[in-house]
Amino acid sequence: GTFAPVADFGLARAAVEKAESMDIRYKAGNLLSSDVFYGDSAEGWKAWQKMGVLAVEMEAAALYMNAARSGNEALCICTISDSLVHGTACSAEQRQTSFTNMMEIAFDII
Repeated sequence: GTFAPVADFGLARAAVEKAESMDIRYKAGNLLSSDVFYGDSAEGWKAWQKMGVLAVEMEAAALYMNAARSGNEALCICTISDSLVHGTACSAEQRQTSFTNMMEIAFDII
């Protein structure tokens, strides 16, 4: 069969509630897990966007599958650093020092 890995709903709900209580802007939805972030086509992301995919990342599917197999809960919380849509990217320093909201949410819900 085909397995569609997903986040644990309880963790997702807790993360949303925490983000709302902190007045943090968020989006909840599907991610594309891929080992190819920048593909050959400059606009290959449009097909995924059409299906409601919010972002591309590299680990969530494996995280969810391992959690399901081991009977555990998992949630992937992401911060966007590079935009395929706008062609923008954060600096290494910005990545190191400014992505703290997702960490605060994660630590609070576990």
